[in-house]
Amino acid sequence: MHLVVGLGNPGKRYQKTRHNIGFMILDALLEKERTHDNSLSWKLSKKHNAEIATIHKDGTKILLAKPMTFMNESGQSVNLLMQYYNIPHKKLTVVHDEKDLALGITKTQKDRGHAGHNGIKSIIQHIGTKDFNRIRVGIAATSERKMADTAKFVLGKFGLFEKRDLHKTVEAGVAEIYSLTT
Repeated sequence: MHLVVGLGNPGKRYQKTRHNIGFMILDALLEKERTHDNSLSWKLSKKHNAEIATIHKDGTKILLAKPMTFMNESGQSVNLLMQYYNIPHKKLTVVHDEKDLALGITKTQKDRGHAGHNGIKSIIQHIGTKDFNRIRVGIAATSERKMADTAKFVLGKFGLFEKRDLHKTVEAGVAEIYSLTT
């Protein structure tokens, strides 16, 4: 079994923000899988403090999770899921926003530090290792001025002109998940 975690913040206020690109990609993946099985849906697991869904791809069981903690505490939920389902860290993939990559760029990495990303920092602290897959999803704006206040930028919504690139980015993230889990 693989565990794929999309990072974001819970609640409508954060739903379409840059910080929630991990949630958006997992939502798109589940929607794509619904074309084969329309019974698939997110279920709130209070035990794990996450919305979860299970899909099967090419004989592999993949547990999708969106922690319902805020970003900075994502590791709590990830650790609970890994322990409960007995998932080794090498079968963990985390999808998250990356302000140092341009919108439209995705990079897969493994065994790297948190590079200042508080969600990744929390996961490393809670599971005790940095040896897991990460799909870094670019959200950077073309204007440095827009990104001067990092918190305001990542908690802001994508602009009108960014939405075309956002769609392509989400599709690339879904494809990357498939390549890492099957």
